[in-house]
Amino acid sequence: METVLVTGGRGASGRWVVDRLAGDYEVVVVDYDHPGLGVDPAPNVSFRAADLAERGEALDIVAAVDPDAVVHWAAIPVAGTHPEGRVFEANALAAKNVLDAAGRADARIVQASSDGAYGFFFADPTPLPDELPITEDHPLRPEDPYGLSKVTAEAAAGAVARRHDVPAVSIRPSWIQYPGAYACRADEYVTDLDAGAGNFWSYVDVRDVADLVAAALAETGDGDAPVDPGTHEAVNCVAADNALGRPLLDLLREAYDGVPDDSAVDEGDDRGAYAIDKADRLFGWTPSRSWRDAADEEVAEPTLFE
Repeated sequence: METVLVTGGRGASGRWVVDRLAGDYEVVVVDYDHPGLGVDPAPNVSFRAADLAERGEALDIVAAVDPDAVVHWAAIPVAGTHPEGRVFEANALAAKNVLDAAGRADARIVQASSDGAYGFFFADPTPLPDELPITEDHPLRPEDPYGLSKVTAEAAAGAVARRHDVPAVSIRPSWIQYPGAYACRADEYVTDLDAGAGNFWSYVDVRDVADLVAAALAETGDGDAPVDPGTHEAVNCVAADNALGRPLLDLLREAYDGVPDDSAVDEGDDRGAYAIDKADRLFGWTPSRSWRDAADEEVAEPTLFE
């Protein structure tokens, strides 16, 4: 069984990623804090602690584990919760350190980027995209430290892939939702068009995110990865529909008084604003959850240890 090192695996979405992978891999979770030596880990799960923004710690921990693959999921997850410099420095340094270590270990790489890399959500005012749907080739124009840190992490992944001849994938989720607790269906969100306008009312279920991580890691029966060694690919990870269930073009006209000139979205289509064809083409992934079913779904949160 292969070993996958997952950074940030104890976080809100990271634990779902670990739970999804633990059936197929030995998963080593690396986080800032250790849960304690007395805990009983879930099957195929173990824990290490490290400050990944410290280069020596990141290099040491990855070298000690010597994983077949690295999933870099650790980050300060949103702007506005910490000083701007800390958000950028912590995220960019951790990504650079972990990805360099993964390259030296000849490990396949999957990392968490974000639709924040495009720069829409925290821009003031929010600009319309150049195109609809928004493909991975859309220019990245972040104004905030979080989005900038994700652009930097993606550039670091590309550099490591080229230098060490390993495959690297950056996954760009939109607003991650959790079954039974869909914040994008709260009354204050649904009744206020501006609440979701910054990311064009996009969202994704955490289980679909975990499924895409697994698909991006998987090798074929011939031992080949879906992405060629030496190559970095970024892919959107977004639900097929928008969080309000209304036609996307109507929402944009109401919120922004217009739609992009370059639009391939049909009138009446309640799709999300981001293209998801690339993830399907590379990994055979399409989102299978919608707020229509998952918002009230009762699913136990993964437990990584007792």
